[in-house]
Amino acid sequence: MSDTALPSVLFVCVHNAGRSQMAAAFLTHLAGDRVQVRSAGSAPAHTVNPSVVAAMAEVGIDVSAEVPRLLTTDAVQASDVVVTMGCGDTCLVFPGRRYLDWQLTDPAGQGLEAVRPIRDEIEQRVRILIGEIAPASQP
Repeated sequence: MSDTALPSVLFVCVHNAGRSQMAAAFLTHLAGDRVQVRSAGSAPAHTVNPSVVAAMAEVGIDVSAEVPRLLTTDAVQASDVVVTMGCGDTCLVFPGRRYLDWQLTDPAGQGLEAVRPIRDEIEQRVRILIGEIAPASQP
């Protein structure tokens, strides 16, 4: 269980510069304070992919100040849901967590035109995830 009563999600990809950054940003943007959000990479890059920054800016989400982080045991243990995106065997597995593996194209080295459909698919998957773990309160 996470450190708080809130559900906690960790998004993991190789460089933590594209897919996991977009997913974390969408979850933060769409779920607000209903979910605790983390992202990390098995081999983090130095900066977020510029095409990812531009694609997210198009939908009103600024990820320009985000910094790729290294995947740690603590991050996995503190998360209820771990969503992997192409990190292979380097992703840590612990009992009691829900693991999802999202097969998504890696935006590394891709231009804005190629990143847009990846962004849109991630947004759809994040919306579904929110419905499963942190649905909006009913009036």
